[in-house]
Amino acid sequence: MGKRPGREGEGLSAQLSSKDGAKDLGEPPATLPTVGTNLTDLQIRKKITIRELGGCMGPIWSSYYSDCCCILYMIDAAKPTQISSSCIQLLSLLSAEQLASVPVLIIFNKIDLPCYMSLVEMKSLFRIQDIIACAKQPITVVETSARDGNGLSNVMQWFHSTTQCD
Repeated sequence: MGKRPGREGEGLSAQLSSKDGAKDLGEPPATLPTVGTNLTDLQIRKKITIRELGGCMGPIWSSYYSDCCCILYMIDAAKPTQISSSCIQLLSLLSAEQLASVPVLIIFNKIDLPCYMSLVEMKSLFRIQDIIACAKQPITVVETSARDGNGLSNVMQWFHSTTQCD
């Protein structure tokens, strides 16, 4: 189950370059919050279906817990106004008895935007060390840019090492 709170487009300019530094990628594309559910299949040893549930779908997340083998919890690192609600929703997930042994990957996304908060800042605001210490689940934290691919190899590596999805 993937979770992406606060994916509203920021409207901010990010000047990114290709690996050789020659090509300007320009404005980041606008994103919209996930309002329903999106399904994506990945082939990692076997087919894994990722069900993306937007933050506004929080009240019905529990109806998907029984089929869940791992959780990707995505947070917009460029939107500090979402921190408190994202943290509350994360704590709600972690306290669900059905998910007590389900591994969790917390992803701080949009690190390519100039206004993103650093991993250190995000971990501090979320009190990640306290959450990890109290959680029953194994929790891993990464930062990514889905736009330029930075950190996505860490997500795939986590999938490969997460044996409960086998």
